[in-house]
Amino acid sequence: MSLKMDVDWKPLLLVPALALLALPLVGSPSTWLTLTVAGLAMGMIVFIIASGLTLVFGLMDVLNFGHGVFIALGAFVATSVLGAMGDWTQSQSILANLAAVLPAMVVAMLVAGAVGLAFERFIVRPVYGQHLKQILITMGGMIIGEELIKVIWGPAQIPLPLPEGLRGSWLWGDAAVEKYRVLAVVVGALVFGLLAWTLARTKIGLLIRAGVQDREMVESLGYRIRVLFVGIFVAGSALAGLGGVMWGLYQQNVIPQMGAQVNVLIFIVIIIGGLGSTTGALIGALLVGLMANYTGFVAPKVALFSNIALMVAILLWRPQGVYPVAGSR
Repeated sequence: MSLKMDVDWKPLLLVPALALLALPLVGSPSTWLTLTVAGLAMGMIVFIIASGLTLVFGLMDVLNFGHGVFIALGAFVATSVLGAMGDWTQSQSILANLAAVLPAMVVAMLVAGAVGLAFERFIVRPVYGQHLKQILITMGGMIIGEELIKVIWGPAQIPLPLPEGLRGSWLWGDAAVEKYRVLAVVVGALVFGLLAWTLARTKIGLLIRAGVQDREMVESLGYRIRVLFVGIFVAGSALAGLGGVMWGLYQQNVIPQMGAQVNVLIFIVIIIGGLGSTTGALIGALLVGLMANYTGFVAPKVALFSNIALMVAILLWRPQGVYPVAGSR
């Protein structure tokens, strides 16, 4: 795997550059600050979701179009867990609210990871190395998963309200910064830090990167790369489940098709990032979140197309994305 991301600083300037370009268009500094924090929060949630798919594609070369089912599954599991912790979610204490949200995240990750293990074994494993078949069979798997969610939780939209203490905003001068969006930024930063540390500083990360470069050599040393890659798929599914919880709370409702709806944003992010780069996915997600919020305020009619335009602009600059990992293998 290329280490280009450690020395190429130009893409890191894209996020602050976009924020500064938006300031004169928005006009009011307080409104700009509100939109910027909202955009960063949305970007961090999208990154959490996309990071799982980034791992699976960048390290396993698997096009998993069924990723959305793990997002929806995580969100629906959260509705059940938080629904059973009403005393905690209705408390005005932020600590009590976090004590309810944390178990919901953990259970959602465990369930999504377990389903991801079965998904890899019965759906993905037979089509390793066959991209067209991967697209078709994983999309079919997502449709089946959505129908199973409807069987368990029903087809109707289910509310997923924020806990009481996480509602509302903090006022910074004239700017209003929502409490939950700050939490989303913190969780996203923790996920990125953990992924970056694992891939760069641990033996597991070393084996993963070595297995991508030369699988036969690593296996000759006695390491079972297939087992390691299955673990990557499970971890990617669990991250999607975590992202589903965050996205469901962000929208404050969940539907079985929510994963398929978010899939478009996810693929824009990983294409901008370079098809497999964790750092690139973070930059892509933050750009997407900021662009959506700025254009939604400045020019609502073009907001739906803004992220497509952003992706086209990035690809005109760097056709393989900001940090092209997949192309370096």
